[in-house]
Amino acid sequence: MDAFKQIESFVSVATRGSLSAAARAEGITPAVIGRRLDALEQRLGVKLLVRTTRNVSLTFEGSAFLEDCQRILNDLSNAEASVSLGGVKASGHVRVSAPAGFGRLHVAPLLRDFLEANPEVSCTLDLTDRVVDMVNESIDCAIRIGELADSTLVSIRLADNRRVVVASPNFIARQGRPERPEDLVRFDCLSLGQQRGWQFIDEHGDNLTIKVGGRLECNDGAVLHEWALAGHGLAWRSLWEVEADIRAGRLQTVLDDYAAPKMGIYAVFPQRRHLALRVRLLIDHLKYHYSRADYWSPAP
Repeated sequence: MDAFKQIESFVSVATRGSLSAAARAEGITPAVIGRRLDALEQRLGVKLLVRTTRNVSLTFEGSAFLEDCQRILNDLSNAEASVSLGGVKASGHVRVSAPAGFGRLHVAPLLRDFLEANPEVSCTLDLTDRVVDMVNESIDCAIRIGELADSTLVSIRLADNRRVVVASPNFIARQGRPERPEDLVRFDCLSLGQQRGWQFIDEHGDNLTIKVGGRLECNDGAVLHEWALAGHGLAWRSLWEVEADIRAGRLQTVLDDYAAPKMGIYAVFPQRRHLALRVRLLIDHLKYHYSRADYWSPAP
């Protein structure tokens, strides 16, 4: 507690310009402020402030330390506000980017709920399957699925996602089921254009990539989904997209024993010292809902 008081007093003096002003703000005497500063400098072993009878100025070390202290105090204030019933309300505009299919199903509906709970926040949702340039396009938060290649971004894992091979009962009745991933070369598969291949794990636990083919391919996942429902072929789709159809019996999974490991669904944002409260609360909102088992598999 003493160390925290010392930091608070240091920030107050540095930002107000004098011990007297800091003392008045805290309702204590300048002598108490002075003792706290002395104790802080002695504990750190560096001079933070040059004090005269008329003013104070920061040393080089003091300037660097002030920036870190302000960040810590700001983070603490935000943390308290987010859990306090009487805390500061989120406000302002937030720009969110998400993959088109996932965004339509699992971001847009939750955004409406978030804005209803936070009436002073507004939002722009950009649905696109390209990887956006978050800094140059002023994106506050992007939802991404799978591997994250950009190490300059901060990521928070929101949920797991698994990809499955599905087909309609009608297609399976006509063409049968593949028993092993290698069997896929004999089936009509619905391809997502020029892709690397469908990913599996073989009997030895090694990664296995199968290049598939068929009479139909499209660069839009929603179209592949519709074609699978119509019985035109096997499709390799994310579980978040087809789970409702599987539960309803409109689609069936195959090759479940060879399914690739789960991927992550992430919220990513630029490396910033101060993440706006509205952005942090939105990320918490998405994570809360995605972590609920009944969100992905609601009761019938």
